[in-house]
Amino acid sequence: MKNLILEGGNYDALLYLILAIMFGPAILLAIIGFAVKKSNKKAAKVLFILAVVYVLISLGLCGGMML
Repeated sequence: MKNLILEGGNYDALLYLILAIMFGPAILLAIIGFAVKKSNKKAAKVLFILAVVYVLISLGLCGGMML
């Protein structure tokens, strides 16, 4: 039986999972922000700011872990 960790296996799924954790919630917050923008501009602005902060933090933490 092959040991994929020692023999350099395929890590594509792990990379996709990390990218989904990094950008998924931020994209979701931005979409909700665009949906709420017409009815409540202040709430939409808060959601956009949360999306940007989430991306900055996730790029720092997850990006640092990927090195």
